[in-house]
Amino acid sequence: MSILNADLHCHSVVSDGTLVPEDLAARAAANGVELWALTDHDEIGGQHRAAAAARANGMKYLTGTEISVTFAGETVHIVGLGFDPDDEDMQRGLVRTRGGRGARALEIAEGLAKVGIQGAYEGALKYVGNPELISRTHFGRYLVEAGVCKDTNEVFRHYLTDGKPGFVPHRWASLGDAVRWIADAGGLAVIAHPARYKFTANEEYALFSEFKAHGGRGVEVVTGSHTPAEYVKYADVAKEFGLAASRGSDFHSPDESHTDLGQLPYLPGELTPVWELLADRIR
Repeated sequence: MSILNADLHCHSVVSDGTLVPEDLAARAAANGVELWALTDHDEIGGQHRAAAAARANGMKYLTGTEISVTFAGETVHIVGLGFDPDDEDMQRGLVRTRGGRGARALEIAEGLAKVGIQGAYEGALKYVGNPELISRTHFGRYLVEAGVCKDTNEVFRHYLTDGKPGFVPHRWASLGDAVRWIADAGGLAVIAHPARYKFTANEEYALFSEFKAHGGRGVEVVTGSHTPAEYVKYADVAKEFGLAASRGSDFHSPDESHTDLGQLPYLPGELTPVWELLADRIR
């Protein structure tokens, strides 16, 4: 079961991707994806479209989302898979999580204006499919369009990370809330791309310990931002904490993403894939 081309992490225009769910599904299928999930940030509005598009392209489908949480002062992402997309408690929780993005975006624009970059809020809005989900990625795309930076990675390095002019912290959902919303809706919670967080070894151990205590059950081992060495590291972490392993490209755009849909190594064979635990939720 580990030898399965499953891509369980990607984004559409419903959050900060550039393709509609139907085009993502077609791209995934063309790249040989057999099991797919759309995991938009703090949003499940594209789930029914994505499921229908997966079926139309001959793929199996798991519902998905990526919830922003605050842990140890940092933003951590928790992927939810296989939940009921019509669950009202999850929908209400995600609405609350999204609620702070608009005010945060205005503060980001103010910070950029102070260093001479005018009109960033209006520019970012041109890239937003859902205004409730305006994010740093949308500002990044505008700053590339305006010629301020050559690509979005440069934008983040110079303007949108901690200590830079456009950085504005935001307090998201708690780790416990996110895991509970997913589990109560019948799904499975997964720590997304753990190597990306700038935690000390003790902080990372605390993250996995608390996640497991709240009922979290999976971790992304093979993902677009991990190196081969990190595949090995987080395979060991999965075994240490008794977590299932997930696999996903974190694809956002044909022009921005380093890893395309379905273009990842398979999971290491000694791990339990998350989809084995979600067999009854696959459609």
